[in-house]
Amino acid sequence: IFKKENITHSYPHCWRCDTPLLNYATTSWFVEVTKIKGDLVEANEKVKWVPETVGKNRFGKWLEGARDWAISRQRYWGAPLPIWKNPNTGAYKVLGSLAELQAHLPKRNNKYFIVRHGEAESNVSGRIDATGDAKNPLTEKGLAQCAEIAATLKGTGITRIVHSGMQRTEETARRVAEALGLDLSKVVADTRLQEFQVGEAFEGKTWAEFNAHFDSEADKFVKNLPGVEHRRDLIKRVGSALYELDSSLKNEVVLIVGHGSSLFGVLAAAEGASLKRAIEIKEAGYLKNGEVREVPFTQMPHNDYFELDYHRPYIDDVELFDEDGTKLVRVPDVFDCWFESGSMPYAQKHYLGEARPDFNPQTGKGFPAQFIAEGLDQTRGWFYSLIVLGVALFGKSPYENVIVNGLVLAEDGKKMSKKLQNYPDPVDLANRVGVDAMRFYLLSSPVIRGEDLSFSEKGVLELQRKNIGRLHNVLAMYEMFDDGTKANPDSSNVLDRWIVSRLNELVKEVTEGFQSYELDRATRGVTDFIDDLSVWYLRRSRERLKADDVADKALALGTLRHTLRTLALVMAPSMPFYAEYLWQAVKEEGDALSVHLASWPEIKDTDSVVLGEMSIVREFVTLALEARLKADIKVRQPLSALFTNIKLEEVYASIVAEEINVKQVVYQEELKERVALDTTITPELKAEGDVREFIRAVQDLRKQAGLMPSDRVVLTTQTSDGGQALLAQFKAEIMKVVGAEDIVFADAVGSEVKAGEYSFTVELLKK
Repeated sequence: IFKKENITHSYPHCWRCDTPLLNYATTSWFVEVTKIKGDLVEANEKVKWVPETVGKNRFGKWLEGARDWAISRQRYWGAPLPIWKNPNTGAYKVLGSLAELQAHLPKRNNKYFIVRHGEAESNVSGRIDATGDAKNPLTEKGLAQCAEIAATLKGTGITRIVHSGMQRTEETARRVAEALGLDLSKVVADTRLQEFQVGEAFEGKTWAEFNAHFDSEADKFVKNLPGVEHRRDLIKRVGSALYELDSSLKNEVVLIVGHGSSLFGVLAAAEGASLKRAIEIKEAGYLKNGEVREVPFTQMPHNDYFELDYHRPYIDDVELFDEDGTKLVRVPDVFDCWFESGSMPYAQKHYLGEARPDFNPQTGKGFPAQFIAEGLDQTRGWFYSLIVLGVALFGKSPYENVIVNGLVLAEDGKKMSKKLQNYPDPVDLANRVGVDAMRFYLLSSPVIRGEDLSFSEKGVLELQRKNIGRLHNVLAMYEMFDDGTKANPDSSNVLDRWIVSRLNELVKEVTEGFQSYELDRATRGVTDFIDDLSVWYLRRSRERLKADDVADKALALGTLRHTLRTLALVMAPSMPFYAEYLWQAVKEEGDALSVHLASWPEIKDTDSVVLGEMSIVREFVTLALEARLKADIKVRQPLSALFTNIKLEEVYASIVAEEINVKQVVYQEELKERVALDTTITPELKAEGDVREFIRAVQDLRKQAGLMPSDRVVLTTQTSDGGQALLAQFKAEIMKVVGAEDIVFADAVGSEVKAGEYSFTVELLKK
């Protein structure tokens, strides 16, 4: 020994329980992917990836360097490989269907017929005889039916009859055997074929009384009643009788004489029916008394309820034989779960069984899919297994478009962990901010383009406020003045024309985003539009909604209704719940009952001129407000003029003037800045500013008092002579804006209000 030391190195551990893992080499089954590598690359070039770089680089490079795919795992659970080996020759049998599997079962060549016993007295009375303890012979009609049964079966070569051992089935079996000339030693009983067991509580009562305890046929498969067996239990006991019978016979033609219920069990077990299919068989109804039916039956791998099941341990119980009689040995491996996932497009359509009519890879019916969406980690998982199997089997990619999202991380950038609890409880967050806000947050984030996202609860709250909060305020304002005016996108008012053009822009942007599978592009514009609708359009149109000008008010209401109605449609995929709420508030007669049942809005032309002009208007407003802030002059203080270096049309100039509270907007060609304010405040302007301060304060008092806009008040004010003179000068304007019937100057007990150099005590009295 020259040296001895400890070496620290990384070691694999189970991500669930932290148990150390040992890797070792073992045999495996492979798909020869290298053989079709060129086809995979070519198929991928026809797929649209979002983001494109993932498809071209990460996924594309992976396909170019693809190696053969190990598809087997040496585990118990999973879909077993359908491979058996001849131990003598070493040849493998790969079975592709149930029929191929059944072809390798021992050749028993049995044939089965079923018949419901002839009519018995219990059939006439409707009384339940499930135990056979009561005397219950065949009626005259039942005896005649036995002769008809024998006539129907003549020539079938019946070699054996099995009945339930109850009086009515035994009598039917014996009479049919005698009519067919069959030795009675070939007539045997199997009590597992007896009637559906209803327990002591219902024995002797009517079937109508029993059925009243169930809401449907399906209910009888799951509902527990004391002493009553489930329908699945019935299938289980009848199935065991059928399989045991078949295993003990060879080259025989068997007639099973049973009851309506037990023969239903035979049909279900013979078919290997699933629970859903068994319910369908039951709902189709029982055989009638004396009805004969041939039942095709070959044994199959099944679970305890005789449902077709290829999984272990059931597949292990199946014994298959080669053509030379050698017993085949099943390969015990199971499929890699990704092989099953990759089979999804055609497996869900039962392609290798009874293929559904809506699936035809050759014509493109049901294959390929228009798009799939999954995380970035699936480039070497689901995306890969899908395309390998799709190209190998059908020569084309199983998907046309792929949306790849990144991983959602904790706010600190670490992986979200249940152990660390480094993320907010999603249910709690949904209860607080709503699932719409969470959905929109994710759809509009970079995670939708394959980038990782550090999840921020503040980010969700911000979008909830910007989108749903603001939009709800807009809806509340609309509902306050709604008078039933129909939606109208054709107003001549410049503000209406602008918001409709912005709406048309949004429809185009969202539509193109969804059509190109760029979900962030299809959602982000909604936030900007709601901001424009709330902060600019509605604020500038508020006085129009209150005004006495009926015609202009109708234009504003019609435009707003059209805007909200269309916005509900556009935001439905990204904020489905609030979109539905909004739609119900603004939809019209003849509209779809739900926004999610309505047609997508058409893309319409925008007015580029009004959009451009309004953009300049808003720029001037922003700059002018900044100038006011710099000069420390409140917006409520009127100024004489704003000078601009671009000449605006009067309609746009008036909007700027109203927004920044100036008397006029003056174009000055020589002006070097974009805008300049005349900050000189004359006594007249000062008085106007003081009055606006007073009005704002009174409006706040109305809110605090919980008054509605329609409520009228008497305004009692106690102030100085100068204050009285100020209010008297602007009395009409004050009364109109604050909804006052009168302004009374007298002693008042109320709130103190400051406006300029004047102080007021204001008292509101609702009329």
